[in-house]
Amino acid sequence: MRKIAIGIDLGGTIIKGVLIDELGTVLAEDRKETHGQDAAYWKKSVAGMIDHLGKQTRQTVDIIGLSAPGLSDEQNSCIAFLPGRLSGLENFIWSDFIGQKVFVLNDAKAALMAEAAFGAAKGIQHAVLFTLGTGVGGGILINGQLYQGQYQMAGHVGHLCVDASSEETGITGTPGTLEEAIGNSSVNRRSHGIYSSTMELLDDHRKGDPFATWLWLSSVRKLSLAIASVCHVLSPEMVVLSGGITQANEDLMKPLRKFLALYQWRPGGKETVVVFARFADLAGAIGAAGFALTKIK
Repeated sequence: MRKIAIGIDLGGTIIKGVLIDELGTVLAEDRKETHGQDAAYWKKSVAGMIDHLGKQTRQTVDIIGLSAPGLSDEQNSCIAFLPGRLSGLENFIWSDFIGQKVFVLNDAKAALMAEAAFGAAKGIQHAVLFTLGTGVGGGILINGQLYQGQYQMAGHVGHLCVDASSEETGITGTPGTLEEAIGNSSVNRRSHGIYSSTMELLDDHRKGDPFATWLWLSSVRKLSLAIASVCHVLSPEMVVLSGGITQANEDLMKPLRKFLALYQWRPGGKETVVVFARFADLAGAIGAAGFALTKIK
């Protein structure tokens, strides 16, 4: 009998849940609003979702995974650091609350685990994932295992410096970060108030607007520098791109490949494959479940 798991993705707006088997087949899914400032509500909603999903199978659920923003503790039992968001989440032990073992990890790392277990990076030993959305996050896979590093901080590719002369600093204090260069949260500032979202910027780029094209290609160029730098340090087999900005499709991938041909070291013609992620908005929940399944001995 195949092992089954529940995966929960706790976001600031929506809570998503899946019931999956060890092959990655989604057996059931659920969604609820978070109401982010009401901790009692979203904690109760998560518990209710787990109960609901568990009733969608006659099997006993083997394990539960939960993904959320922030840094998890070393035991992956809770989110240990998340200032300013989802008050009540920090150091909240989900296993005690649910009454069953729950493994907790960062949402971007969960997206990587979804791709490694069931998606674009399945069977790959060394991979890096970039999540391109409101901000920029990521995860690192080494020898087929999630690498979390000291203090669980590994994989935060959005904090890479791609413009040392910039006066804009990210949340880490680093100037000119990748997150600032391409994240949706900074597009209004970068466009001098012209655009409120990356999709608006892309619409004008596709219409041939020279300012929009310059701004978009500048962002993609900086993304290529970050990817090339990560490849030079870690030498992964694959880089996976996920998140809302990947909806740009070939408007992103075509110039990115051109820039990477300029900046990526390719000894003997060898290069790291760059692909889009397979999973979309359920990646966090699927990855949380996949990560939890790796913990079953």
